Amino acid sequence: MDIRTMKYFQAVAEEGSISNASRQLNIAQPALSRQMKMLEEDLGVQLFERGSRRIKLTIAGQLLRERTEQILNLVEGTKKEVAEFDSGVAGSISIGTVTTSGAVLLPELVNQFHNLYPNVTLQVWEGDGYRILELLDKGIIEIGIVRAPIDSDIYNSITMPDEPLVIAMQKNCPFDQEQDTIRLRELAHQPLIIPFRWRSLFVSWCAAAGFKPNIVCLCNGIIMDILWAKKGIGMALVPQSTKELVTDPAITYKKIVDPTLSTQTAVVWHKNRRLSAGSSHFLDLIKDLKY
Repeated sequence: MDIRTMKYFQAVAEEGSISNASRQLNIAQPALSRQMKMLEEDLGVQLFERGSRRIKLTIAGQLLRERTEQILNLVEGTKKEVAEFDSGVAGSISIGTVTTSGAVLLPELVNQFHNLYPNVTLQVWEGDGYRILELLDKGIIEIGIVRAPIDSDIYNSITMPDEPLVIAMQKNCPFDQEQDTIRLRELAHQPLIIPFRWRSLFVSWCAAAGFKPNIVCLCNGIIMDILWAKKGIGMALVPQSTKELVTDPAITYKKIVDPTLSTQTAVVWHKNRRLSAGSSHFLDLIKDLKY
């Protein structure tokens, strides 16, 4: 199985059909079908479940897609590193980010970075914190932007300033409409939507305030949390930057006080993995932004 075959397989897996993949790759459909059949015969496993319109990956096919993604990213990264020795900073850098942190932190950074290094392109992956760390561990991305805490034994990090946590709720909530704050203990009997990563911390904060929270949902998807809050399913615990990301007249945000709760954004990269020149320059910009 060579690099070309991997690229063919990746295209078929992404497109979900031989015909669409053949157009993307600019090769004849019968030739691509033969390549995939030969790949299955070579590996001795079935990779595709062929339907009338779309094809799906088998479990073996899903595993191969994951490994192929890692290998192709490693190949591209190697080509980029070699090119940098002669031409300076070029190629691309890959970054993963959680939604709210990326929405606040990245636009200005990317603008500055492109002004300094116009020949570098950015590949940006978005997901929850667990997904971003998974991509980082597999070498698919070089830099991750996640919410603290992180494992300092595995990752180097730059921690950004504290960001307050707020509660998103329906506009017609039973609290004072004029107040933009809410005391933690006022949430004692309210249905709450909490991100997985903050569950333990939030429960301990509530215990210190003298109550056990009524958590109706654990979810790391900020957009989904807000939509559920809008439907009245519960009140969503989110970072303050969500207010810039999601503005909806049916939703109001109240900062939690007494005590004030906060989170931090951490920019992380693997301790035992060499960074490309482009990624190193990107981290330098973040350090300048912080300090």
